[in-house]
Amino acid sequence: MTDLVNYQLDGKVATITLQNGKVNAMSPDHIAAINGALDQAEQDKAIVMIVGQPGIFSAGFDLKVFQANPVNGVEMVKAGSTLCRRLLAFPTPVIGVCTGHSVAQGCFTLMACDYRVGVDGPFQLGLNEVQIGMTMHHFGIELPRARLTPSYFQRSVNNAQMYSPAEAVEGGFLDKIVPADDLMKTAMAEAQRLSGLNLAAHKATKLKMRAGLLKTLDEAIAKDYKEQMTALGK
Repeated sequence: MTDLVNYQLDGKVATITLQNGKVNAMSPDHIAAINGALDQAEQDKAIVMIVGQPGIFSAGFDLKVFQANPVNGVEMVKAGSTLCRRLLAFPTPVIGVCTGHSVAQGCFTLMACDYRVGVDGPFQLGLNEVQIGMTMHHFGIELPRARLTPSYFQRSVNNAQMYSPAEAVEGGFLDKIVPADDLMKTAMAEAQRLSGLNLAAHKATKLKMRAGLLKTLDEAIAKDYKEQMTALGK
């Protein structure tokens, strides 16, 4: 693949490991690399595992892009949202493997996966946009609305509350947490189980059950892009 992701195919399971610096900041190039790995997984008809680095899944968007060129920042947000939308409709099951902290776009990526297993430990997960002075975009409201419990949705999106891995399971960011030594073994066991599904039925059911959400997210992505570009005078 590239230096930004590692792609490994083991039988029916493709492992996409994020490896963009110390915190896996999702820059435009990193998002493009993830999409390239997903293209390969789709070609391989593989179950997908998206894995972070030890201690960090992703700290979210690369904020330096916003600072250097706001238009590029808007394009990056659109690309990140579109990536999550792709994961929600991906033809094979997608497992998010949360290896530690996960913030903002990192959590959106987890919420877009079909199953999420995380590592137990002194880690924080959540949406910090309001904390750092960013008004949450429409996509960033609609995806958590669909994936989090109502009380966690309110506290996460509007109050920027961060959570321990156990709280993240309770709220809907994760499905399960395990000790670090068991993380990859647990994720692979789930991937092997999912590989036994009828994948045509999985794809058709996924698209049917998420049809309303996908339509809402398409509208949100378009609205975010228009509003953000208009605010920049473009």
